[in-house]
Amino acid sequence: MLIKFQVVFITVFVATFVCHSGLCQAEADFVDLQSAHTVWINPGFYSMHFQKNIGLNDSNAGLGIEYRYSPVNALTAGFFNNSDWQTSHYLGWYWQPMALGPIRVGAVLGALDGYPKMQNGGWFPAAIPTLSYEYRRVGANVLLIPGYKDRLYGSVSIQLKFRVD
Repeated sequence: MLIKFQVVFITVFVATFVCHSGLCQAEADFVDLQSAHTVWINPGFYSMHFQKNIGLNDSNAGLGIEYRYSPVNALTAGFFNNSDWQTSHYLGWYWQPMALGPIRVGAVLGALDGYPKMQNGGWFPAAIPTLSYEYRRVGANVLLIPGYKDRLYGSVSIQLKFRVD
């Protein structure tokens, strides 16, 4: 499992370096340039699952941190009580090159663990479409979680966040 974690960490690091080096900076014109270098914490997620009446956990309490280091990019890490009532950990990189007014549009790329039917609870990669809204010291991320066979359950998840810097 340590090797999988290292691969995920290196992948996120390389992706962050590539975009930070200027290869993705052309998209910065689409977003608010005042939003770099902010730190946010969150208490987990609330998920509205597409599959009803199978006993999934909708209240995904946890703790996470997000560091927005540019108008387009942010890093995130944390843990939460997942849909299968197990603890999941996550590492990710937000890439949100477009904005619709105050709403950022993009995806979070990374890895998570803790789902018993996926990699026996081990780490696996994820790409999740995401919308983000930030206003002063509060914000929200809305994630469209894709389902995968009978291993992961699809949902629309909302993550409230609070600025702490």
